[in-house]
Amino acid sequence: MNRKLRMGMIGGGKDAFIGAIHRIAANMDGLIELKAGALSVNPEVAMESGKILFLDPARTYTDYKTMLEKEAALPESERLDFITIVTPNFAHFEPAMLALDKGFNVVIEKPITFTLDEAKQLKAKVEETGRTLLLTHTYTGYPLVKQARRMVADGVLGKIRKVWVEYPQGWLSRATEKDSAGAAWRTDPKRSGKSGCFGDIGTHAANLAEYISGLKIEKLCADLNIFVEGRALDDDGAVLLRFDNGAAGVLMASQVAAGEENALKIRVYGENGGLEWAQHEPNTLLVKWLDKPTEIYRAGNGYGGYQSSYAVHNTRTPGGHPEGYLEAFGNLYRNFALTLQAKIDGRTPAPEALDFPGVDDGIRGMAFIDNVVRSSQSTEKWTNFEI
Repeated sequence: MNRKLRMGMIGGGKDAFIGAIHRIAANMDGLIELKAGALSVNPEVAMESGKILFLDPARTYTDYKTMLEKEAALPESERLDFITIVTPNFAHFEPAMLALDKGFNVVIEKPITFTLDEAKQLKAKVEETGRTLLLTHTYTGYPLVKQARRMVADGVLGKIRKVWVEYPQGWLSRATEKDSAGAAWRTDPKRSGKSGCFGDIGTHAANLAEYISGLKIEKLCADLNIFVEGRALDDDGAVLLRFDNGAAGVLMASQVAAGEENALKIRVYGENGGLEWAQHEPNTLLVKWLDKPTEIYRAGNGYGGYQSSYAVHNTRTPGGHPEGYLEAFGNLYRNFALTLQAKIDGRTPAPEALDFPGVDDGIRGMAFIDNVVRSSQSTEKWTNFEI
């Protein structure tokens, strides 16, 4: 290709945290440019946000339906290549379906939809249109997460027996939804869905567990809690897991772990050794052995070929230069962009470029929410993971 990919954005106007993150990530490699947006349901905010981002006023819209109609009618030389959707959960499905119908590829903030049924309909639409969808499960973009996945897949640890994953936050330890827009919609069943904490961050933990281990959750036993008085959705919980190879797992997520920030951490153990990775120290992967000393893998230090091509492909700086959340997010966008470029050029994308979350991950995420809520409400000890 001899041009940048053209992006349109739905949601993510001024003062929207996740919209800004998406724009930074998309811009990181010079492969993408933001050309149009319906950035807020508030017309004034939508137009002001367009000005702040230097969008053409003619391509700054006050509703997404108008944007998709008008952008789809543009000549191929101006037409958008994909749409990024960064609205609250309840407003993911309809824009994504319409964007696909209009011929656009789609990037969508997780969870993919409001319900599991919507996620299944979205998959059918992706398959019908042949378009590409990226679901931004950010943590799969870290270089050493990809290294961990390849080591497990290559059998280095032997058969996987145990997975521990935890995601404690503390920002909802008090009723902050009264003062914070981000907290308000996440704790509102009408906008967030049937789960709060587990819909928001529990899905990240489950996705990471399946991504690194290469296994699928088959059964679970869940206990969800509401600790802040008056809150309608869970703000804490724990789940026992059984995977499809017989491995056992433990998943904990909490947004009332006072003092914690985003302390996502995972440990995976096989017959021969284990892996440990934490988002607070993302450039480090501990590889622990049964019969020899622990090894420390560092991002950017893959000299001698000991790191996989997937880890190297997603590493941006030499060792000792920290790469974090923004770079991981950028890796998702870069891999998505490289895949779109290859498809536009009639080439087969490289395997490393194709390594990003998609609609199937979204379906499993929505199924995880449904199954955890159902298990927590059930008197049975274990329930099957149903999709």
